Amino acid sequence: MLEKIDLTKKMTKEEYKKRMPELEAEIGRLQRECKNLNIPVMIAFEGYDAAGKGLQIGELIHAMDPRGFQVFAVKRETQEEAMHPFMWRFWTKLPPKGRIALYDTSWYRKVLNERFEGKTKEKDTQKAYHSIRAFEQQLTDDGMVIVKLFLDIDKKEQKKRLKKLMDSKETSWRVSEHDLERNKEYDLYTEINEEMLQATDSDYAPWTIIEANDRRFATVKIYTTVINAMAEAVEKAKNPCKKVGKGEPVISDPALEASTLSKVDLSLSLTKEEYKEKLEKLQEKIQKLHGEIYRKRIPVVLGFEGWDAGGKGGAIKRLTEKMDPRGYVVNPTASPNDIERAHHYLWRFWRSMPKAGHVAIFDRTWYGRVMVERIEGFCSDAEWQRAYREINDMEKDLTDAGAIVIKFWMQIDKDEQKRRFTDRQNNPDKQWKITDEDWRNREKWDQYEVAVNEMLIRTSTPKAPWVVVEGNDKYYARIKVLETVVEAIEARLKEKK
Repeated sequence: MLEKIDLTKKMTKEEYKKRMPELEAEIGRLQRECKNLNIPVMIAFEGYDAAGKGLQIGELIHAMDPRGFQVFAVKRETQEEAMHPFMWRFWTKLPPKGRIALYDTSWYRKVLNERFEGKTKEKDTQKAYHSIRAFEQQLTDDGMVIVKLFLDIDKKEQKKRLKKLMDSKETSWRVSEHDLERNKEYDLYTEINEEMLQATDSDYAPWTIIEANDRRFATVKIYTTVINAMAEAVEKAKNPCKKVGKGEPVISDPALEASTLSKVDLSLSLTKEEYKEKLEKLQEKIQKLHGEIYRKRIPVVLGFEGWDAGGKGGAIKRLTEKMDPRGYVVNPTASPNDIERAHHYLWRFWRSMPKAGHVAIFDRTWYGRVMVERIEGFCSDAEWQRAYREINDMEKDLTDAGAIVIKFWMQIDKDEQKRRFTDRQNNPDKQWKITDEDWRNREKWDQYEVAVNEMLIRTSTPKAPWVVVEGNDKYYARIKVLETVVEAIEARLKEKK
């Protein structure tokens, strides 16, 4: 790809001055259009050292309203970032709808600079490519415009520019030993770039090679590329081919008609004495294991889903009672607020993922997309149908980074739910737990059951399994949750030895 690029392309000063006013006016207009249409835009600048990424970002934003964009200079990971999956720091830097984010180097740093320096091992490179492709596809499927620009210069031009920077006291700090090493090993670094371009060039997020030996030519091509991408998105938003409709609660694949929930034995129970004895021992174990995972820097992600009144809160309370409160966070998931709705639906969950050694517990999770949003028509058919892949990809990123991921479905039958609802309604201390919405949801029990069965089958994986908890007996359910967590942590600690 790079070897075929003609780096001799140039533009005269006169032609540049003639072209730029029109291009600057157009990009300003499109920025306003994207804002009005709630179209988010990400522009990633990659390429060789000294190719002019910073300069070209400055040229591009010159014509934009500064209230509508943000520039991120992506350097080495901070200590906080290094304790999360590598895509975490980019999920947390997404532009909301209607805004533009520009990246001076980007999520490709891991498979370029860090790979060249030996910090990204070869065995992790393919995992990183998978994470990058999934990240870009998830965002573009959700309406994000992603423009990826690779600034290309030859070895001789790069060496000349690096020398010029080093010869000035004002700019010498910008040249690192790694920059010089990449110039010295230009051919090797080019091979790494070639592989990256081929592995991550896609219809939804294509690469554009910018011939950057000539600054004016590069500026005009960058403007043209960004304008074309934004104009296409604006046209698509104004003339959508397909209207967003309500998701129908039907199984989309006949092979998924087998019911997981119907096989659950809800007669399982414990006596109060058995429960108290087991609970005390398990909580003591969890207290010790919590310290161990902190020392071993193992992150833990626990998601709780289930029927209303299924026992999620009670299980979480018993799970955390003896844990160090500094090492875990319980995230209650409600309907998204305005800021959360302005981002991809996974954005708010990525922001709450734990750093290494900590525990994140979610009371309701990202699976709302394939349950309540699907049933209630809060998203389109296409959105909930692709969510299975998106969720599996997110959980793969977590487990690839070393996290223990377990999802619990708290299963009760319809009669037990009614009994619990009535108890809550008649008890002044529990009335806050019951709402009119809970009763309305009961009317859609069969529809939710279909959606839950499909969710369990499509998204239970060996490294991020679903655990169905027999919940008619609260004592049994709480103990099963604690036993599952203990067993998972103990198994991981054995692997770490």
